[in-house]
Amino acid sequence: MTATPFRIIVCDGTSCINKGSRKLTALLREQLDKHGLIERTTIGLSGCLGMCDKGPILVVNPGYTIYGHVTEADIPEIVEEHLVNNRPVARLVIQEDHLYNRFFRVFGDAKFFGKQMRVTLRNCGIIDPENIDDYLSLRGYEALAKAITEMTPEQVVDEVEKSGLRGRGGAGFPTGRKWRLTAKEKTTPKYVICNADEGDPGAFMDRSAIEGDPHTIVEGMAIGGYAIGSDHGVVYIRAEYPLAIKRIQKAIEDARAHGLLGKNILGSNFSFDIEIRLGAGAFVCGEETALIHSIEGARGMPRPRPPYPAVSGLFGKPTLINNVETWANIPVVILDGANWFKTIGTETSKGTKVFALAGKVVNTGLIEVPMGTTLREIIYDVGGGIPHGKRFKSVQTGGPSGGCLPEKYLDTPIDYESLAKAGSIMGSGGMIVIDEDACMVDMARFFLEFTQDESCGKCTPCREGTKRMLEILIRITEGKGKPGDIENLERLGSMIKKSALCGLGQSAPNPVLSTIKNFREEYEEHINEKKCRAKACKHLISYEIGDKCIGCGACRRVCPVGAISGSPKTKHSIDKDKCIHCGLCFNTCKFEAIAKV
Repeated sequence: MTATPFRIIVCDGTSCINKGSRKLTALLREQLDKHGLIERTTIGLSGCLGMCDKGPILVVNPGYTIYGHVTEADIPEIVEEHLVNNRPVARLVIQEDHLYNRFFRVFGDAKFFGKQMRVTLRNCGIIDPENIDDYLSLRGYEALAKAITEMTPEQVVDEVEKSGLRGRGGAGFPTGRKWRLTAKEKTTPKYVICNADEGDPGAFMDRSAIEGDPHTIVEGMAIGGYAIGSDHGVVYIRAEYPLAIKRIQKAIEDARAHGLLGKNILGSNFSFDIEIRLGAGAFVCGEETALIHSIEGARGMPRPRPPYPAVSGLFGKPTLINNVETWANIPVVILDGANWFKTIGTETSKGTKVFALAGKVVNTGLIEVPMGTTLREIIYDVGGGIPHGKRFKSVQTGGPSGGCLPEKYLDTPIDYESLAKAGSIMGSGGMIVIDEDACMVDMARFFLEFTQDESCGKCTPCREGTKRMLEILIRITEGKGKPGDIENLERLGSMIKKSALCGLGQSAPNPVLSTIKNFREEYEEHINEKKCRAKACKHLISYEIGDKCIGCGACRRVCPVGAISGSPKTKHSIDKDKCIHCGLCFNTCKFEAIAKV
């Protein structure tokens, strides 16, 4: 009887690579050879599995066993105990509640995946992203073949429109409608663009999707090219994503070598090819007209619309632009059909949504849930709740253009209309969980500082308006706020939303306006009482040394201004007139003898 062959999948996403997964792969081969298992064991690499906080991650098949937090010292034990003696190493196994999702049996019984439904990320963690045969084995490029051989371009557009798919880049514009507008234009040539410029703080959805399954982007773009009558595609991706660039480039080359890109694809009259253009990391280039200017070699700055890119886009020609997540849905819509796709989600928001779940939550990482899943389910069921017994305070959706929603909105379903009604946006998919230790005024300052710094400066409302708002917020967090500041922030924010040139400028005040709406009392305390209840604004807190002090002198030695005095083995004291509120003493004390007041 032949011994059971093993397949070990090593997560090769950016997070796991940074934690040493590639050293584990080399050590794994060494240990397999030592035990005579190298001939009947296949080692495969995968993109991000989503459980970024538990990396590096290994999946052992058969058995669908997931190992997390794997170190080099664990590899010999995993090989000897699991593969030789058939005893999984229990202390490393990620095993929680049963997974009922039909898509991902491979992930075993992991609560993290229990309420997820993977469509965009359907192959991430399953296939080797640099092996086209892996993608082909999971019905890869069948959707492209179906579109070319069984459907007319108009039927492809009809199917996308019928599916109810909306653009996942932020605004949620109906994808099929955008395709139809571009398809009906008679001017040639036409262009297809994948917007992979992802610049939101804490966002890594598009990067991970490309790293884990680049071929689905290539296939989706080729279907889009067929539907609108284009023979040229461009992937616009920021240069800070070297692994994603490497994998999308290889996917393009392999697809070309297999006759799936280039001239007369699959023996048809349809020709389509893709090139990569690198962005320099400007946040504003996520806006489609600024992105087009960047590809053309001009400065990345938005322009007024209309005309829209569907009419006059790249080099003045009709252009279809969708983001990574939207393109990844296209093969599913074509292969499984619009009728199946629209059974997922809500009445107005069909399908699933990928989120980069970050901040003060137990399970950080990449998740994908059906539209209509509530914020509570994402944070507490998928995310595992708030760590260290802290209280939930807010969740920020939509990146720096989104809003901060308090506890009363936890049962809000994730869809475009519900989030907008609550005072936030879907955005591209950033989701940052905030606990009781955060100051909402300081959070608003952080996000506005980012958008103000990234403003292209073309329009006065964004360039000057966000600058004035930021100055007010800085003054408030430094204890210099004055009556009328809140009203001025509201007035400026409203003006910018109405008059800024592009969507990024129009949404820049959202974090400020939403925190004023939901946490106004914190603004009032900062201004009227010179108090930060979260003790996060350093100018509004002071430090005191309590009775736990043993006189070790550690705090005195790190104080940069000599504000701490005291003899060895006696209680020390802080001169508050000298103290600059840097917090070094607080962070240095091992005896919890220093308190923020």
